[in-house]
Amino acid sequence: MANTPQARKRIRRNNRRTDINTARRSRLRTFIRKVETAIAAGDSSAAQSALKDMQPELSRAAAKGIVHKNTAARKLSRLNARVKAISAAS
Repeated sequence: MANTPQARKRIRRNNRRTDINTARRSRLRTFIRKVETAIAAGDSSAAQSALKDMQPELSRAAAKGIVHKNTAARKLSRLNARVKAISAAS
């Protein structure tokens, strides 16, 4: 149990930040899922628009420290390659 006022405040702050970060991570996963769903359906225009919507969200998550910047770059690169592949196939 926290004994000092500073430690109690830190616990409150950590809980608040955890809630915010969880919401951001969930939002990011939703955007990524939209891209993957469009890719699975083979809809290149929907996949491109979903990817375009996902890019700033992923960059924001990397800037806020929700995901590592290299992880964000890797996810973006791989999704972009998959979208290009279905665009070329159709």
